[in-house]
Amino acid sequence: NRRMEVLQTSALPLGYGAEVSNFATRRPFLKAKAGTGGTALPPLRLKRTPNGAIPHMAAKKKKAAKKAVRKPAAKKRPKRKQPETLRVRSIAPGLTVSDIQRSLAWYRDVLGLVVGQKWEDGGSLMGVEMKAGNTAFWLGQDDWKKGRDRKKGEGVRLYCTTAQDVDMLATGIKQRGGVLDHEPKTQSWGTRDFGLTDPDGYKITIGT
Repeated sequence: NRRMEVLQTSALPLGYGAEVSNFATRRPFLKAKAGTGGTALPPLRLKRTPNGAIPHMAAKKKKAAKKAVRKPAAKKRPKRKQPETLRVRSIAPGLTVSDIQRSLAWYRDVLGLVVGQKWEDGGSLMGVEMKAGNTAFWLGQDDWKKGRDRKKGEGVRLYCTTAQDVDMLATGIKQRGGVLDHEPKTQSWGTRDFGLTDPDGYKITIGT
C-alpha cells in the first residue's frame, strides 16, 4: 500500500491549500512509499502573524504600500547671491484723484475692476481699493493741500500684463463707454496691447 502524508491546510486561507496540494502532487519527493525505506515529509505548516496574515505575504504588501506613497524628492533651491536684492511679487499703484466718486465709477464701470475696501472720514469717502485679479489700484481723494490746480497723471504710465484676450478686453471697454488711446496692436517686441487714460490723466497700457 502506498501512503501519502496529508498536508495540513486547515490553517491556510481559502484556495491556498489547494494550490499547495497541487504543488505536492507534482513533486514526487513529497510522497513516500510504504516498505521502501522512504520517509514522508512532515505536514506543511505556515506560521502566521497575530492578526492572521502570512508573514512573507504581509511583508510584500507593506513594501508595495511604501512604494506607492513615496514622493519625489523636492528640488533644492539654488543659493541666492548675497546681499539679496529686492524681489517683488506684486505691486499696487496708489493714485491721487480729484473726484474719488468719479474715479471709482470709471475704474469699476469702464475698466471693469471690482470694488474692495473703502476708507471714510466723517462720512466722506477718502480712499478705495479697486481689485484687478491678484493686484489692485488704490485710489485716494486729493486733500487739496498742494492747490486745486495741480495736474495729475503727467509722466505716469501703468503697464499691466494679463493672460486674457486683449482684443476682447478692449472691445468690452469701448462697449462700456471707454475711449482708447490706441487700438490693440502687436508691438515690434512681441506683445499685443492697447492703451487708455483715466479721468485724471493717468495712462494705462494693457497687454499680454
